[in-house]
Amino acid sequence: MTDVIGRRRLATHPRTRAVVRSAGSRRSIFLLVIVAVLLTIGLGAMLSASSVVALKADDGQFALFSKQVLWVGFGLAALVVTSFIPYRIWEKYALPLFLATLMGLFVTVVAGSTRGGATRWIVLGPVTLQVAEFAKFATLALLAAVLTKKDVLLSQLGHVLAPLGFILGSVTILLLAQPDFGNVMLIVAPAFVMLFVSKVPVRFVFGLGALGVMSLIAMAVSAPYRKARLLGFLDPFADAQNTGLQAVQSMVALGTGGLFGVGLGQSRARWSWLPNAHTDFIFAIIGEETGFAGAFVVILLFVLLAVVGISIAYRSPDMFGRLLAVGIVSWLTLQAIVNIGGVVAIMPITGVPLPFISSGGNAMLVNLAAVGVLVNIARSRRGGDASEQS
Repeated sequence: MTDVIGRRRLATHPRTRAVVRSAGSRRSIFLLVIVAVLLTIGLGAMLSASSVVALKADDGQFALFSKQVLWVGFGLAALVVTSFIPYRIWEKYALPLFLATLMGLFVTVVAGSTRGGATRWIVLGPVTLQVAEFAKFATLALLAAVLTKKDVLLSQLGHVLAPLGFILGSVTILLLAQPDFGNVMLIVAPAFVMLFVSKVPVRFVFGLGALGVMSLIAMAVSAPYRKARLLGFLDPFADAQNTGLQAVQSMVALGTGGLFGVGLGQSRARWSWLPNAHTDFIFAIIGEETGFAGAFVVILLFVLLAVVGISIAYRSPDMFGRLLAVGIVSWLTLQAIVNIGGVVAIMPITGVPLPFISSGGNAMLVNLAAVGVLVNIARSRRGGDASEQS
């Protein structure tokens, strides 16, 4: 008993609190530096990759780049705001936020804008919303809140299956109706990482994980276009002008780059050889212009992002903060892995953007806002106000 009281006194000692806040501040600064470097690389790559597309659309060479700069500005503003919002607020409002995104996904399905056979956008005048990007954070926040509230009840399978079925099931159905398999994967996979970190028994996690993997495989081969992508991944050269076009051209671009690249702004793949060069395949442009060295730096930055994020989660003041941080870090890291894996042809192409780098306003806004939440978790201390900053 005396030992417990002593530990409590130590935890509340001013010097101890100062050390904790200082460590949290260092982690948050390191995180922000990593993200800032990724944003800088992304804008540089975007300036090169988007210029040809913009010129062909008669919008001016810098039209898409200017739009990306604008969204980065909005995203940084969102990061600042969320970094000062006590992260426990997300636990309180997780359900309303989730229900709002479900409604948005439903509206997208029934009245959204269709492009390339997919209905994933809501057009509101000059603004285009992709609700799936917001659904990632909302889903993971609600799952973190539920797992925290259930606590010891998680040893009972029913208390795991019921919320998991409602949360993941409803989002999956609405996303597949668009269809958007890539974002389904980027919600389901981090959710299972969160289960592993929570108090859910490991046997449940592995059992549900196996079921989830089989379900994802079944969904991947159920639709003709996803099956074609899978076949294109297995042998891209079998149909190099159709299903294997992007994979083949991205490999050509990366191979052309060699060790140090062909030079900034000198990409040849962007001249219509590589479709979606400024969105899903911008990593190939980075590899072509800066070579293996530049591509390695990008990969290293995402590895560091994962390490810092895990450190923030591990030192979170409470279980909700830990689960939310794990969910955010898993989502951003897995999205980078899936995107880069598709570009280098070691994974099927899913059409998901590279975080902080690819063109896409909604993704940029949500990703940077999520980083702000991580910053707030990093700067919070146990037993104190989550909004306290060092």
